[in-house]
Amino acid sequence: MKGIHQLNPKEIRILTRQGKWDKPTAGLAMGYAQANLVILPKKYAFDFLLFCQRNPKPCPLLEVLESGQYRTQFLALDADIRTDIPRYNIYRKGKLEATAKEIKNLWKSDFVTFLLGCSFSFEEALLRSKVPIRHIEENKNVPMYITDISCKPAGLFQGPMVVSMRPIPPDKVTQAVQITSRYASVHGAPIHMGDPSRIGIKNLDKPDFGDSVSIKKGEIPVFWACGVTPQAVVMKAKPDLCITHTPGHMFITDLLNEELATF
Repeated sequence: MKGIHQLNPKEIRILTRQGKWDKPTAGLAMGYAQANLVILPKKYAFDFLLFCQRNPKPCPLLEVLESGQYRTQFLALDADIRTDIPRYNIYRKGKLEATAKEIKNLWKSDFVTFLLGCSFSFEEALLRSKVPIRHIEENKNVPMYITDISCKPAGLFQGPMVVSMRPIPPDKVTQAVQITSRYASVHGAPIHMGDPSRIGIKNLDKPDFGDSVSIKKGEIPVFWACGVTPQAVVMKAKPDLCITHTPGHMFITDLLNEELATF
């Protein structure tokens, strides 16, 4: 039997659908793009679409499904959005009510699904160039932080940007910027490097989402815009209902990472 790291996207989605995989997806199906998930009732969909268009760095749209649809038309044709994410967060009035392995029992015909680019997708290119990815090395979820950078508001939706952090050796920082800048559809180049307090982060050892990772002497913390931003925004906007992925537990697509460079 193949280990989880040897499985292709479809095989991982099947395991997830069967409830046999509910852990973070960093380092899985290397070579294939991963995506953030946001599901909202139709009455909020236009405002959120506009929010994404105004904030493409943290919310790069890969696909939007029509009302009631739970199968993608582009990213993975056989996938079921209701079952194929390892863990879902369920927010009501801005509060995290529960996490779940599937959401079939919650599904409604007016749900609109948004799939957003994820920085896990550019990690393969970083690793190929021998840029270390600490959370993969330590078998952890990537650390994510709520910043004091305000997103551009759209209707109901407004709030702070969330970032993911990877500690990078000084001699690899330029390379990391050059590589990730090719992938605008999965957050692109970093938004900040160095002193975390300059973007409102008080303690790197206490991420708001994910796990803390070790930072070796001399390494520079590098921050990328993150697709968990909608969850911080939902906490502030307080829509009646919003379903997202649990941070780090992504939708694995059939789209090759290299296709994202020209997406």
